[in-house]
Amino acid sequence: MTEKRCDSMKREIRLQKGWHRSLFCWGIILAALVMMGAVLYGWWAQIPKTIRIKAGVEETFDFHVPASGEVYLEAVEVGEFGNSVVSNESLKVDLSEKLTMKSEKLTTYQMNVKLFGVVPLKQVNIQVIEDRMVIPAGVPIGIYVETEGVLVVDVGEFKGEDGLLYAPAKYVVQKGDYILEVNDEKVEGKKQFMNLIEKYGDEEISLKVKREEEELEIKVLPKKNQNGENKLGIWVRDNAQGIGTLTFVDEAGNFGALGHGINDVDTSELMELEEGLLYKTNIISIKKGINGTPGELTGMISYSDKNVIGTISDNTTAGIFGVCDITKMALMEEANMLPIGLKQEIHTGKAQIITTVNDVREYYDIEITEIRLDHDNVNRGIVIEVTDPKLLSLTGGIVQGMSGSPIIQDGKLIGAVTHVLVQDSAKGYGIFIENMLEHE
Repeated sequence: MTEKRCDSMKREIRLQKGWHRSLFCWGIILAALVMMGAVLYGWWAQIPKTIRIKAGVEETFDFHVPASGEVYLEAVEVGEFGNSVVSNESLKVDLSEKLTMKSEKLTTYQMNVKLFGVVPLKQVNIQVIEDRMVIPAGVPIGIYVETEGVLVVDVGEFKGEDGLLYAPAKYVVQKGDYILEVNDEKVEGKKQFMNLIEKYGDEEISLKVKREEEELEIKVLPKKNQNGENKLGIWVRDNAQGIGTLTFVDEAGNFGALGHGINDVDTSELMELEEGLLYKTNIISIKKGINGTPGELTGMISYSDKNVIGTISDNTTAGIFGVCDITKMALMEEANMLPIGLKQEIHTGKAQIITTVNDVREYYDIEITEIRLDHDNVNRGIVIEVTDPKLLSLTGGIVQGMSGSPIIQDGKLIGAVTHVLVQDSAKGYGIFIENMLEHE
């Protein structure tokens, strides 16, 4: 019995050892795959999906990626691409070495990138753009925008005349929808929308709704609440307001601001605008940021016609854009025009932001700690840290209201502040100026 038990134990020990060896081997394989995936992702992220170069300017790139690219061209003169041979159809480039690009013509090329010249890695657009000179602003602005129709911020229940709960619009209208028309009548605001619902009494009404990129016709039957008013059980918004920072303006008054879009506070969706206005504003107080709690600039805005300094035409993920009156901001007297700096011209190290605190427009020192050439979030391509003792003393670093503050490096406008890192108010993110100009 003892010998059988020992043999059984030996077999069990051998099985356990074999299982442990198998698990160990699979662990090594899994770790190797994870490491390989991280390396491949690093190479993928090192090459932007869009490369921009200035017409007539020689641009140098150093991707350090073991890959080759094939650039597809039209039958035009395109200048030189490093040490590559130019043909009428395509040219090959080596992305493991420094790559120099130059083109005289405003156009777009397509580059297919293959890892080790074999494995498809990425498709890249090469855009040749005009060089730009703009005024880096850094001044506070008051913002007022009206939505297209009314925005649905919530759908729910209410008590009817009989005391029962009703939700006529539930499962029909969705949070984030824009209601454009009621029975073919254009919706121009929240109050007018409520009046239209009341106007049609107890009859079924037709709503024209914009849901993402699609327009829908929806039928819904209102119910009376305890006050005898016709209701649908939806909550809507028709405007938004706040303060931010003007990023740049050109000689014609075309501006870009914020570096990110205006999102609805309830739906978190980018608001679709009917119209918008910029107002002159003054900073009246500062809530200093501390780790874990973002600070805030508070501005005084008088929503009168005489304080209007511009109109907003576009609200995009990269900022708000429109036309403003630069004479009302006295920018021409105190700000010089600067060239823009593209991604490949930016480097880690010292830089500055221009922002207005206590009603004084000033340059403050920062450090660029990371450059994310192809980050998924367009608003977080540049990682920054405020190092200026004066700004740290005044605000604790980056605070709400500073979004849009221009980032300057080597005498060029390279981006704009977009977000603060909540855990450390001295640190935050910025957007590349080329991404803002793309949406202008």
